[in-house]
Amino acid sequence: MVLILDNNNNRAIGFSASLSFVGQANELQHEADFTLDKITKYQEPIMVLGALNDNSHEDLIKSLPAVPFLLVGETLRSLLTLPNVIGLITEPFSQDVTMQLLHDCQQYLRMLPNKDQKVKSKVFDGLVGETEAVKNVRFLISQVAKTDANVLILGESGTGKEVVARNVHLLSKRAQGPFVPVNCGAIPGELLESELFGHEKGAFTGAISARKGRFELAQDGTLFLDEIGDMPLQMQVKLLRVLQERTYERVGGTKPIQANVRVIAATHRNLENMIEEGKFREDLFYRLNVFPIENPSLAERADDIGLLLKELTRRVSEQTGNTVQFTDRAVESLKSHQWPGNIRELANLVERMVIMFPDKVVDVTDLPNKYRYIEVDAYEPEYPEELLEKDAFNELFSEGFSEDDESYQEDMIATQPDPGLLPEEGIELKEYLAELEISLISQALNRYDYVVARAAEILGVRRTTLVEKMKKYNLNRD
Repeated sequence: MVLILDNNNNRAIGFSASLSFVGQANELQHEADFTLDKITKYQEPIMVLGALNDNSHEDLIKSLPAVPFLLVGETLRSLLTLPNVIGLITEPFSQDVTMQLLHDCQQYLRMLPNKDQKVKSKVFDGLVGETEAVKNVRFLISQVAKTDANVLILGESGTGKEVVARNVHLLSKRAQGPFVPVNCGAIPGELLESELFGHEKGAFTGAISARKGRFELAQDGTLFLDEIGDMPLQMQVKLLRVLQERTYERVGGTKPIQANVRVIAATHRNLENMIEEGKFREDLFYRLNVFPIENPSLAERADDIGLLLKELTRRVSEQTGNTVQFTDRAVESLKSHQWPGNIRELANLVERMVIMFPDKVVDVTDLPNKYRYIEVDAYEPEYPEELLEKDAFNELFSEGFSEDDESYQEDMIATQPDPGLLPEEGIELKEYLAELEISLISQALNRYDYVVARAAEILGVRRTTLVEKMKKYNLNRD
């Protein structure tokens, strides 16, 4: 709404008439009755400011920093330095100049700081992100939600098209009504008509009672037709009729039912190509495509992955009680992935990491191989020698041994040619174990021709641990 405050009545009336001629809503204001409180009742007001008796132009402009101003008359040119003064209009009024300045005022309102935060606080909590692509989607949602126009959401599978549809619904005047989603690709073609429009008792075999369809369930609310590109041609004709006439009948019925429903459709297919191939009706496409919203792929908004990980881990934590955190370099690695499955693929990865590393921190080396785009060495812990020797001793003499099974112990002693009896004079245990360790490592290395990875595997130790042992005992091939 354009509010004209100018004590030069002839000029104000002339400017109002020129705005009305081009279809721009406007109101004349009178200085004696004008108060700042009046501005609050208008949505996104634009002020046109001319002559005032008290010359309080600057004070008025500074008191309304969120309102864009257009000035009328050369005497006010000095006020163009104020940030919310968009431009100056002089007589005779030029339609081209005026329309351009009005456009700039609308841009000022659209890009107000923190305005996006206000929009986000109202929408479904699944729509997160700070990239320009997501901000543009939010802007489109906020614009179309106020109307009853049909919306067509386009984008790859897994980009969150239903989340966008829910946002449109929740910001609309139908928010108190139902939101009813239907996946057109998941319902067989022969059942889709009954699913959408309902059926009367006896309408077909198995129809033992009357049933409401999704259109009826979505009355006074929003019907979301997901994967509309998978709808059979014969159903497209019937859907087009409902969109045109806003009435339908149940299958087997004759009573017309009013369809007070907003329709939002979505697809990952290229409908224009399908029209050329004769697989989608052109007239239905233009009925649905009143207001298209292109949902970006995750690869196009990779900088949002950090925020999405926090949101997705929060959801998993609410369901399972466990969470997970990602290091900065793990997030950077994930940003390099192309994400063919988009946000759905990312959600699956988060769930997998929570299962594998509950309440722990995930680094690049913990990610599945296909998500590792940064070359980093895995951390290999070094343990005190005493701890390693104790572990080796336990493995050598305790593996598979049951202290409670006496017969098993006797069998083991009887079948072993050298059970390792302690000599009367005693032994140096540490030296004895070292010799035994050297013997076993040498056998493993010789068996696999000094392929360290294979030798470590047969010995049941880490490769790095075996390398250290080889250095310690000088067991290199040379």
